[in-house]
Amino acid sequence: MEENEIFNIASYSNDNYEKLIEKELVIPYKDSIEELAHILITKFELPKYSEKTLIENLLLFINTKEEEFYGNYTDKNIAMSKIDTQFLEALSKQWEKLFRYETAENADKKCASDEELFASAYHKLVHSPALETILSVEHLYAKAVCRRTDQKDIFIQDLSEKQSEEMNKAVDNLEYGMTEFDINELVAKHYEDHSLLKVRYASELDTLKEAQRREYREWIMKMLEYNQENNFLLSPASSIKTPTSPLLSCSEENIFLDVLHKTKESEPFLEESFTIHLGSQLKQMYNVRILTGSIEDLCIINVNELSEPTPQLLQTALDLYSNDLSGLVLMTDNKIGSRVTRNFQENCLKSTEFHFSHIDAQLEEISKLAKSISNDSRSSNSNLLKCGDFFLTKHSNLAQVHVIFHLVAEDSLRGSEINSRHPVILGLRNVLKTACSNDITSLTIPLLLQYEITEEMTTMWCEKRAELVFKCMKGFMIEMTSWGGSDLKNLQFMLPTGISSQVFHSLADMLPRIFKISNPKILT
Repeated sequence: MEENEIFNIASYSNDNYEKLIEKELVIPYKDSIEELAHILITKFELPKYSEKTLIENLLLFINTKEEEFYGNYTDKNIAMSKIDTQFLEALSKQWEKLFRYETAENADKKCASDEELFASAYHKLVHSPALETILSVEHLYAKAVCRRTDQKDIFIQDLSEKQSEEMNKAVDNLEYGMTEFDINELVAKHYEDHSLLKVRYASELDTLKEAQRREYREWIMKMLEYNQENNFLLSPASSIKTPTSPLLSCSEENIFLDVLHKTKESEPFLEESFTIHLGSQLKQMYNVRILTGSIEDLCIINVNELSEPTPQLLQTALDLYSNDLSGLVLMTDNKIGSRVTRNFQENCLKSTEFHFSHIDAQLEEISKLAKSISNDSRSSNSNLLKCGDFFLTKHSNLAQVHVIFHLVAEDSLRGSEINSRHPVILGLRNVLKTACSNDITSLTIPLLLQYEITEEMTTMWCEKRAELVFKCMKGFMIEMTSWGGSDLKNLQFMLPTGISSQVFHSLADMLPRIFKISNPKILT
């Protein structure tokens, strides 16, 4: 970005004295103009009182030449970008890098918050031999929450059975002095007792999780401090005393020691993986996977008294504060925190969230934000979002996912007459764009935009829906190269559990045909 210019300037005195001088400058000029003026006055023996006029003329000349230079430079780049896509991609990445550097250098320097300090401490420790200890402690805490949850479920179930027996007896005694008014009062009492018991145990669980969160974060900071003071990395054997699970007595541990989560009978697992290359000139490599499964498979951490931390948790912990986050598209309705995603919310509450707000708090904050954007606080919760909109929640206590994209869908998806302009399809494009802008390099989406097999989902229906999603995602991924940000590395298409192997293999065979996977030729 440099070119030479010959500088000519006339310096005038009070007696109309004129002297022509020449000086070669490099444009853009990066040195001091005042220093240049002093050099010229000394070298060409100009009058001292001409310094002010000389500086003004120098400044005018240099600014004019720099404007011409940058204008020509911009015109050349625009012209090259129109005819060379590879040049445009390289130029965009260069500008992005310079913009980030400029922002980082000139942004206001603020002291790190407690959240930032904790995140930094956690990131350092999980990338040290202390990782095993950290995962063990988190699993210990999860077991405590699991026991308390099992205790709550058992007592609520016992109460429901007792109330059911009491109600049956009351109904049987309708002819012997029991009135409908008495029945209604009994129903109200049962409802109140049931609600009070649920609130009581919910409060105890919240208290337990808050105590765990506080103790865990203090423990992480002490571990880092211990590490820095002793100048070596912690290992499980050399770790400082690990915290115990608070608010759980020994008697309660013994009572619920044998309460294990019942695991559902596993469905046959089907999976196929492909490596594809997309792009007009500069090809980008992606790992594409099609598999059967459910949301729970990626979210639930199986915890019981005999379980140990799973290998998936290790990778999830390592990537938590990194540029390789994992995302999942969760179809929902237009009501934030609705019953449609209640199972997912309950899964999030099965263990303590140590890094972010718990799921209910995040949804409440999102609802408030949506209302403020709509500029109408009286709008109902169901009127805030429309089909194709989505919102994000972030998590550290799920099995294989960090970010959930809650994508608003509608009943029309059950039909077969949808196209590439459907709001949900366009919503997937926006999801992909948001993922690239926020370091989410792995993404899982429901291939059929459904999570359960229904009667209308024939083989032809599944093939037509899968073809639409495949083609649209391929187009979005090609378009993604011009968006900047992180590159998507892994894309998973999930099919509902219980789908026939015939349909699965039919859709798996369709994927390489649409993405045109290239096979190497072997020359003999």
